[in-house]
Amino acid sequence: MKPSMTGLKRICFATKYSLQGLKAAWINEAAFRQELLLFIIFAAITCLLPVSNLEQLALIACLFLVLIVELINSAIEAIVDRIGPEIHELSGRAKDIGSASVFLALLLTIFTWVMILLPKVGI
Repeated sequence: MKPSMTGLKRICFATKYSLQGLKAAWINEAAFRQELLLFIIFAAITCLLPVSNLEQLALIACLFLVLIVELINSAIEAIVDRIGPEIHELSGRAKDIGSASVFLALLLTIFTWVMILLPKVGI
């Protein structure tokens, strides 16, 4: 995107690139496809739960966070793989840290769902 591009034209190009990124993640990243499927299922489930609007927002926001962090992790992996196929300590560290970020997002999601839903079931 050209630095001089502004306004609606810039927004249109940014949207186009974002959609290309989502398509690339869908095609190339099995974890993203699995997490997106779980997002759809669990987001739909929130409509059936006896929760407030704010609680529903928190439940869905955590699901979104997992997708966002997975996209960032996939970008890190793509950059590392682009640099070269040889094994390098820093490449492994970058991939492991990216993976750890997805793990933490998943833990946050589980923790949030449990903290919101446990009182609803009387435990």
